[in-house]
Amino acid sequence: MTEITQKAPGKHYREGISLFKLHRLFPNEEAARKWFESALWGNERHCPRCGGNRTREASHRFMPYWCTDCRKYFSVKVGTVMEASKLPLLTWLYAIYLEAANLKGVSSMELHRALDISQKSAWFVLHRIRAAFKDGSFSKLEGIVEVDEMFVGGKQKNRHKKDRDRFRDGDGGGSSSFFGKKPVIGAISRDGKAVAAPIDSTDGKTLTRFVEASVKHGSRVYTDDHGGYGDLMETYMHRTVRHSLGEYVRSVDVHTNTIESLWSMFKRGFVGKYHRMSFKHLHRYVDEFVWRRNVRDLDTMEQMVEMVRGMANRRLRYADLVA
Repeated sequence: MTEITQKAPGKHYREGISLFKLHRLFPNEEAARKWFESALWGNERHCPRCGGNRTREASHRFMPYWCTDCRKYFSVKVGTVMEASKLPLLTWLYAIYLEAANLKGVSSMELHRALDISQKSAWFVLHRIRAAFKDGSFSKLEGIVEVDEMFVGGKQKNRHKKDRDRFRDGDGGGSSSFFGKKPVIGAISRDGKAVAAPIDSTDGKTLTRFVEASVKHGSRVYTDDHGGYGDLMETYMHRTVRHSLGEYVRSVDVHTNTIESLWSMFKRGFVGKYHRMSFKHLHRYVDEFVWRRNVRDLDTMEQMVEMVRGMANRRLRYADLVA
């Protein structure tokens, strides 16, 4: 009899966490505050403004600590995307948990209902969390790297007639060949690390520029037979699969199935959760799904800690978000 090694659905080796367990771990605001401080500061409290560690507890209503060096009050929110937020840390913690625990993301309407906050606040919270997903210490991919593009936007047949005519005529802020959709290019190494970004064109210059910025020279780069990748032969071991002829795997390992699995998850989130993504904020949604891919092997609590650490030294004001 064949031995069954997988004992649970999905990545069974990951340790998840249920809502019931989360509530037991964080029953109140004080428990949430200690967790945020541990994730951001470790064992030594320091001032997020000047970096000094000569701090003490204070009796301020909203800022529980005082920095002797810069002579200012501070809290764990200062210096992060949570700065100036009136929402309790416990609300932020649950928002972070829901964002980490849902593979296809969580919509602002879902968060609004789950946390009993306004939809506007939930939308702002989610975009501030997405700001933490941007990889600030990116290193170029190497080894075997797959590169591919996808197009984000509604189906042409679902548009109103006037919109179908408008995009068919080349109007709508983009190339007429996109029919009002926005192209996104991505690269993923076979060890699972991914990077992606929206682009304005799928011409050879744009595609080559992305690969040059994302992949080390000399790496194996696998793409489809899009003509824009033709210049990669000069600096990479470039191989293609001819999707236009129905070919999806060549020579056992030449394929783009790994990057297409990332696009598949993104599209499931688009259709099943968000339904619509503004092109203005598309890069934030792309960062979200790339981040999920890159941390998918971590336990849920580890993912939450990584999310909080990514919030440090970043600020996203509502006025800037909607400008």
